[in-house]
Amino acid sequence: MSDAKKNGLTYADAGVDIDAGNTLIDRIKPASQRTARLGVMSGLGGFGALFDLKAAGYDDPVLVAATDGVGTKLRIAIDTGRYDTIGIDLVAMCVNDLVCQGAEPLFFLDYFATGKLELEAATTIIEGIAEGCTQSGCALIGGETAEMPGMYHGDDFDLAGFAVGAMNRGAFLPQGVGSGDVLLGLASDGVHSNGYSLVRKVVEVSSHDWDDTAPFADIPLGAALLTPTRLYVKPALNAMRAGGVHALAHITGGGLTENLPRVLPDNLGAEIDLGTWELPGVFRWLSETAGIAEAEMLKTFNAGIGMVLVVDPHQAEAISSVLQDEGETVFRIGAVTETPGIHYTGKLL
Repeated sequence: MSDAKKNGLTYADAGVDIDAGNTLIDRIKPASQRTARLGVMSGLGGFGALFDLKAAGYDDPVLVAATDGVGTKLRIAIDTGRYDTIGIDLVAMCVNDLVCQGAEPLFFLDYFATGKLELEAATTIIEGIAEGCTQSGCALIGGETAEMPGMYHGDDFDLAGFAVGAMNRGAFLPQGVGSGDVLLGLASDGVHSNGYSLVRKVVEVSSHDWDDTAPFADIPLGAALLTPTRLYVKPALNAMRAGGVHALAHITGGGLTENLPRVLPDNLGAEIDLGTWELPGVFRWLSETAGIAEAEMLKTFNAGIGMVLVVDPHQAEAISSVLQDEGETVFRIGAVTETPGIHYTGKLL
């Protein structure tokens, strides 16, 4: 008789360490508690999480939900062993979408799946998620850590995020977009979290290693490309409260070319002057290294503009000031027109 039959197999023998999962929950509780906000009714560890909308200040709320991941940017985090910012990306990809609907993000849940739970790496990742929640004013109220041997190999893992926000009834966006509205572009912090399959291909073509100094920054290439997605939530909410914001577009996969039309009426379009902002060095390097055409850059990457606000032309200056006071770099990049589609003038490259 084999030792397994004599002694009996355990879940640990199959590669799942329940004790490590419990230890992780204990480790991340302080990080979760730092994200607490009005409305949170329960902490980590239960079968579900409770949130009180009235305590959060909503009497007639409409809920808005969003889910997203980080995509193949995770591959760079895994290959470099740099895990401290990838959680911020996860939160940003969800809450930046929520605010485009006119909603305030209220709470966030994460799903972290791996072949073998490495406590240090997992703790760092989830602390990054908590940091993203803190920066965007939403609470990390729950999540799931799944250890699945045989599904993920080596250090591989995957992340997904789920955010819920709310707005008062009637406050949804887009609303009131008209010809002549001004387009205010907010600077990005780099590539953010889209287009990384192409980014990784460009790095491969360039023959650079992740530890090499980035050609466009005085830090390792891997670290530069892991710069987290900028969180636009608090500045955008303050701009909306100031009045005159008709729409917001989070510039993710599809770039300006495909994301801005999502918030415009079918009978309207936009004209964008590519000379109103300077293309950040990372995008110039990507384009020059792989010969990526301007149209492809604008359809794949944010090209330096991570969020666009469509605003009343009479309030554009005031809204710009609000955003600048919040630390944003603001460019007046164009206007809404009566001609459908996105039309570019000037040169990006």
